Amino acid sequence: MMEKRVLGRSGIEVSAMGLGCWAIGGQFYLEGKPDGYGTVSDDESIRAIQRALDLGVNFFDTSDAYGVGHSEELLGKALTGRRDQAVIASKFGYFGSQATKTLHGVNLDKNYIERACDASLKRLNTDYIDLYLLHVWEVSISELYSVGDTLDELVAKGKIRSYGWSTDLLGGAELFSQRKNCVAIEQQLNIFEGSLDLVKLCEAKNMASINRSPLAMGLLSGKFNANSVLPKDDVRGAGFSWCEAFFKDGKPTPEALHKLDSVREILTSNGRTLVQGALAWIWAQSGSTIPIPGFKDVKQAEENARAMEYGPLTEEQIAEINKLLGRR
Repeated sequence: MMEKRVLGRSGIEVSAMGLGCWAIGGQFYLEGKPDGYGTVSDDESIRAIQRALDLGVNFFDTSDAYGVGHSEELLGKALTGRRDQAVIASKFGYFGSQATKTLHGVNLDKNYIERACDASLKRLNTDYIDLYLLHVWEVSISELYSVGDTLDELVAKGKIRSYGWSTDLLGGAELFSQRKNCVAIEQQLNIFEGSLDLVKLCEAKNMASINRSPLAMGLLSGKFNANSVLPKDDVRGAGFSWCEAFFKDGKPTPEALHKLDSVREILTSNGRTLVQGALAWIWAQSGSTIPIPGFKDVKQAEENARAMEYGPLTEEQIAEINKLLGRR
């Protein structure tokens, strides 16, 4: 089993990977389009979280946006009686209607952020959130300063232990990293896409690089081929432009499938599944990386967790992957 990693300068120890709780939030809507991963069983989601805990996963990443609060509620139920065994990251910034499961926009007003935090604490059934992340990908510099000041107040009140930002913007991340209570940047990172410069920034600033979409929205599970078509009630088939690196109109992109085929043998070396190889690639990039693959059932949670038994790919394997993908 891999050694634990640390949420940057917070000193909070976490498992080498966490579980991303977007999918278990169920269906919700953004810009009039489905933003979930289709039908999910709440009971199965709870069992999966508890099984992951049993297998050594103690880090769970959620948001008040996922299912417009439903993901947080499920995580809170799953951790009943085991809160002390878990490290929780949640996010804020989007607001919506729980009744209609619809996100309506963004609110970064000081009073709203504290109200959102209080609501998340209630849904999570906890007195504190270990890591509270700004969920809005791009904000103005003035807003960023205001948000940071508000988050420092929440740290002082004991409602959160630390904070960070879910963004891929290097300049913004560097600015936010100057705040002492900012301990993590959550960035997109997988074998196909992501900024290694952002990973290096996290290393240099003693922050964690939490990695969303480590499985390229499921493409790196290996269960899709050129004939696969996802329904329109799945976020990958709903028409969002930010899915198109991996899925367009519900279909895996030919380019991504070709890249996957070229590196499949390396990723599945030493008994790993494709999923476990994809996570191993991320761990090999830096000691600061903490991938957070999603899940919809116990089997997926187990496969993710058992990647820790294999650890990172070797330097030689990384070099060979870079060669096959045309990278330096």
